[in-house]
Amino acid sequence: MNLTIIMLALLVFVGITIFKGVRIVPQGYKWIVQRLGKYHVTLNPGLNFVIPYVDEVAYKITTKDIVLDIPSQEVITRDNAVLVMNAVAYINLTTPEKAVYGIENFNWAIQNLVQTALRSIVGEMDLDDALSSRDHIKAKLKAAISDDIADWGITLKTVEIQDIQPSSTMQAAMEAQAAAERQRRATVTRADGEKQAAILEADGRLEASRRDAEAQVVLAEASKQAITMISAAVGEKETPIAYLLGEQYIKAMQDMAKSNNAKTVVLPADVLNTIRGIMGKTPPSA
Repeated sequence: MNLTIIMLALLVFVGITIFKGVRIVPQGYKWIVQRLGKYHVTLNPGLNFVIPYVDEVAYKITTKDIVLDIPSQEVITRDNAVLVMNAVAYINLTTPEKAVYGIENFNWAIQNLVQTALRSIVGEMDLDDALSSRDHIKAKLKAAISDDIADWGITLKTVEIQDIQPSSTMQAAMEAQAAAERQRRATVTRADGEKQAAILEADGRLEASRRDAEAQVVLAEASKQAITMISAAVGEKETPIAYLLGEQYIKAMQDMAKSNNAKTVVLPADVLNTIRGIMGKTPPSA
């Protein structure tokens, strides 16, 4: 009976020993083995053998790319504008033992490196440049931290700026500025329109006055030529020309009477002598 128990215990011990001595590492991982508390070897994916009770798997490290979310933070630009920015970094542990023994917490360390570098880079840029130069910020950010994390056996695959937004106070100020600029442009456009309308209206009045004056000159010239021709035709005979001039004179008086500005129209008592005076002839003495 005692022998049976001893045999069973021996079998269990052998099984546990074999289990501890054989390590199957899955694809996408590397295991860090310590021998008596000291780094010994890194196990690659597949079947591996270690010394039971002496070697211990201390860390299981992924070899797949790791995505690190960089928390949002406020960043001040060179022109004292406040921006809220966050990013995401893609890293790969190329040398797992360095990542384990070279830094206490590489995730936290990389997050702080990215945030610090981001503040430094954006602090040298103006607001407009920071909002429109994501690729430039990305390139400088990658160059700033790649060498530092390489000492920890970590490769920075890429880093992306997820979001850049002005702070709530800055956004309200920018919206007010944009509204004021739109109002200014609308006022200028409206003023230009009114100015052009006034110019066109004045040009129209000027052209109308010019044409009225030209028409009056043409009518006066025509009347002069008509009177000259009539005078040459009748010679010393006063009756026909006196009739024609009298007719024109009366018509002119009627037009004046119809005018809105006319109040009183006075006709001379001796129209015939008046017409003779217009013709330059002396009325006969009584």
